[in-house]
Amino acid sequence: MIKIAKHTDPNKLEQLKRMIHDEDYLNIAISRIAIDLTNGILRQKEGTSESKH
Repeated sequence: MIKIAKHTDPNKLEQLKRMIHDEDYLNIAISRIAIDLTNGILRQKEGTSESKH
């Protein structure tokens, strides 16, 4: 399947450009990514351990 890029809203893009220079925003974003990745890994491990029983 081929994905076609959507048009980017210039206002949202400018807002994001400002936000990435905000240390608090970056810390929150990195924390959320870490939590999502950790939860994904835990779900995978739970699925693996359940299939062994």
